[in-house]
Amino acid sequence: MRTRAAGFACAPGLSVAALCKGLSPRALRGLVEPLCVSALNTPAERACAQVFLRVLKDSLFSQPGGADLLLPRVDLSALLPEAALVWLTERGPAPRLGARVQTLARSPQGWQLSLSGSANTEESQGENFDAVLLACPPQEAARLAEGTGSNADWAAHAASLQHESIATVYARLTSPPAYANSLAQPMLALHGSADAPAQFVFDRGQLGGPAGLLAFVVSASVGDKALISAQVMAQGQAQLGLELELVQTIVEKRATFACTPGLLRPAAQIAPGLLACGDYVAGPYPATLEGAVRSGLHAARLLKA
Repeated sequence: MRTRAAGFACAPGLSVAALCKGLSPRALRGLVEPLCVSALNTPAERACAQVFLRVLKDSLFSQPGGADLLLPRVDLSALLPEAALVWLTERGPAPRLGARVQTLARSPQGWQLSLSGSANTEESQGENFDAVLLACPPQEAARLAEGTGSNADWAAHAASLQHESIATVYARLTSPPAYANSLAQPMLALHGSADAPAQFVFDRGQLGGPAGLLAFVVSASVGDKALISAQVMAQGQAQLGLELELVQTIVEKRATFACTPGLLRPAAQIAPGLLACGDYVAGPYPATLEGAVRSGLHAARLLKA
């Protein structure tokens, strides 16, 4: 209530742990810490309190339904990028897949792109565009921006961002019956700790996937793949009471940027006619789909201006 009365604002440079130091250990462990690490993918002791407050404000206090949990029954590729490709193909030139932008340079027409993996020789030598929007990870955007010589500071800023990992441990139910609903709900929160690092588990059988397959998610994961796998398997069997066998573990080492206190993120505008969008670009949200969408809409408005 104190933060709500203060307009969901706090002192600059404050961490989530420092913001919530007056709360009880139960509230910290049961609410603040899992909410912080799932939303910001950064542990509370080094996560930005101001961004955390903005997430709380928009999700819990801005409009009815803002905190509703929506679980897709298809994979995210079908839900978002594949649907976007269909939309683009129906309304304009077909997207060109598998053609990486090798270089980006100024040209009399605006900007020239050189592509790899293109069957068209003319295209591989360069194409000219009035404007370019870099919708790619920060390291790739930094490489292309640096090659233009237009804004070295922007390129260095994007390249210097620190990152957090996300691990997903897939396990199969071995004790009979391995039916579709292995869990009581499609998604369950777990009691996380240093030795039991998963915060959530998803029942893939209830979300359009194989029956009996569980996906344990470890936000801001620490340690190598073998250690994470062993810890999560022990956690799953202890907390869910199920007999499980490991299928595979995937660790995305640069899943998100580290949302730390006082972090200044790169601006959308790199140079006239050259912009960037992505969840890492300056904005109010952490590294989330919502942040990426907001960034894309903002960049589109700048292009139209």
